[in-house]
Amino acid sequence: GLQRLAFRSFSSTARNQLKNKVPENQKIFQEDNGLPVHIKGGTVDVLLYRFTMAITLGGTGFSLYWLLAASQPRRK
Repeated sequence: GLQRLAFRSFSSTARNQLKNKVPENQKIFQEDNGLPVHIKGGTVDVLLYRFTMAITLGGTGFSLYWLLAASQPRRK
């Protein structure tokens, strides 16, 4: 009884408050503006992409450095 009433009122208010943004996002991401899809979202997407590339390249360089260091014979 009470649980069903509480669930019904919560689910209906949540459904009414959340606007469907899918059509807006489809317009943005399907627009033919020459941009790759991972940066079509704007400034935040560009910054996230650059940050991800920076830590990826930094981690790769760090790994290669230590692989090279570990492959050298030990000094006595």
